[in-house]
Amino acid sequence: MARVKGGYVARRRRKKVLKLSKGYVGSKHRLFKTAQGQVMKSFLYAYRDRRQKKRDFRKLWIARINAAARINGLSYNRFMHGLKQSGIDMNRKMLADLAIHDEKAFADLAEKAKTGLK
Repeated sequence: MARVKGGYVARRRRKKVLKLSKGYVGSKHRLFKTAQGQVMKSFLYAYRDRRQKKRDFRKLWIARINAAARINGLSYNRFMHGLKQSGIDMNRKMLADLAIHDEKAFADLAEKAKTGLK
């Protein structure tokens, strides 16, 4: 049986991995074996963090709403409960945006939340 040399297919595969590992420090971007391990780990981080990003943004929005609600004399949970009682259905992303960019509109919402609590 004839000997098969590692042809262009293997070279292509290795070059693809080394191209993906561009920017890594040390042997992780030079040597195929370590680069391949780091690229696989990076794919796992990317997969995990696409889900984690959604949690992180929700935490950020809640922190912003809480800070703005406390300026208006309410805690976060009383503010959200008051909005629910008033029939105002607005997501946390929009509420956080109002809290930062339009304090007057957020203050109006806080007043409606206070009346909804009564």
